[in-house]
Amino acid sequence: MRLLLTLLLVTLSGFAVAEEEKTELPPVDPTYNAEHPMALVNQGSSIIAINLPSYNSPDDVQVVYKIGNPDVALLNFVRNAELITVKPQAFNIQHLMRGEEITIIADIYEGDYQQGGSLIYSKKELELSKQLYARELKDLSESSQWQDYDMINLGGTERIYIHKIQQAPSYNHLIFVDLVNACMQKLRTSKRVPAENELTYKFINCGTLKPLYYNADDFRK
Repeated sequence: MRLLLTLLLVTLSGFAVAEEEKTELPPVDPTYNAEHPMALVNQGSSIIAINLPSYNSPDDVQVVYKIGNPDVALLNFVRNAELITVKPQAFNIQHLMRGEEITIIADIYEGDYQQGGSLIYSKKELELSKQLYARELKDLSESSQWQDYDMINLGGTERIYIHKIQQAPSYNHLIFVDLVNACMQKLRTSKRVPAENELTYKFINCGTLKPLYYNADDFRK
């Protein structure tokens, strides 16, 4: 009996060590510690944060995250504004690439804070609670009129389609769809960098649409 108990304890200890080794991650790369600009968009009772990527490190990633427990005032503000941008204090975005839950301190602006936006909240805590999407901007496909989109499943019939940024020239685009019909994730546009209204039209038969974000200026040659 004592031998069996000893063997059981050794086995359980081995499982615990294996689990600890499996979940232990290497340190984050300190070069990704920076001020990572973001935008906030609204869908229903949720606020979603998207980083504003570029081709240059440390912003060469696409990340979409759900904000945890937003207060009513912030939710209403984001819901009613055309563009909300976020200037965070420096943090390491690799934590988000790993899907970790973190809290950042940020100034929140109506409009683009890099182009004269109006400061609305100063040093506000934002809980980045759930990773919805993450992609590194590496090994990018050549710029083309053929566009690829990834799909973010929000549950039920709700989806966000996010453009897979290509080599320059390209664009950053996210659109919400409450699906009625199946939606193509590979589509052809009139030029390599189409206007936002053309992209909205491409999704028109999918269901109820809500454009979330579009930017091409940061992805020119």
